[in-house]
Amino acid sequence: MRVIVADHPLIAHKLTYLRARETDSPTFRRLAEELMTLLAYEATREVRVEPFDIVTPVAPTTGIKLANPKPLVVPILRAGLGMLEGMVRMLPSAEVGFLGMARNEETLEAVTYANRLPDDLSGRQCYVIDPMLATGGTLAMSIKYLVERGADDITAVTLLCAPEGIEALKQEIGDLHVPVTLVTGAVDERLNEHGYIVPGLGDAGDRLYGVAQ
Repeated sequence: MRVIVADHPLIAHKLTYLRARETDSPTFRRLAEELMTLLAYEATREVRVEPFDIVTPVAPTTGIKLANPKPLVVPILRAGLGMLEGMVRMLPSAEVGFLGMARNEETLEAVTYANRLPDDLSGRQCYVIDPMLATGGTLAMSIKYLVERGADDITAVTLLCAPEGIEALKQEIGDLHVPVTLVTGAVDERLNEHGYIVPGLGDAGDRLYGVAQ
């Protein structure tokens, strides 16, 4: 698994305000969306394209367009929805699927409760988006789920990660014969005893939508 930490001052600037306890939900949503747009530049660096002939006002030329099948963006419900608009702004012709996953707060394991994905993902590039990589269970399960359906190239995009989560994810998907890239805005210090990232930004879902579920 390749790990890319997007080192850019605008990302660090927006992430600082995203972390702040006093940041309200509307501002948090806007910042998450803006951060996702910045991260999307790095995440889509190797998106598949094909030649495309056009005519400019001056002369014919050949450009590029997204190749078929179109990439699939997969937000992990519910917090991943806060990043979706920022991603599809960069990939407006991409398709969108959804995975509903939640962490069991006692076992810290991820469980699936919703699935809105094509049955066949053969030959598809998939972009999984979730604000945080903490214990790694949710992203690992999501990636395996997509591979089982035929996805052959997966990029996971997170706002921030814990080092323990990165290592756990590497171990969990180490036997997959599919290229996986992790793009993140920051790698934080550690996980605490409750499985939360330190310093982190709290519960992303609650901060996005203001209601605990």
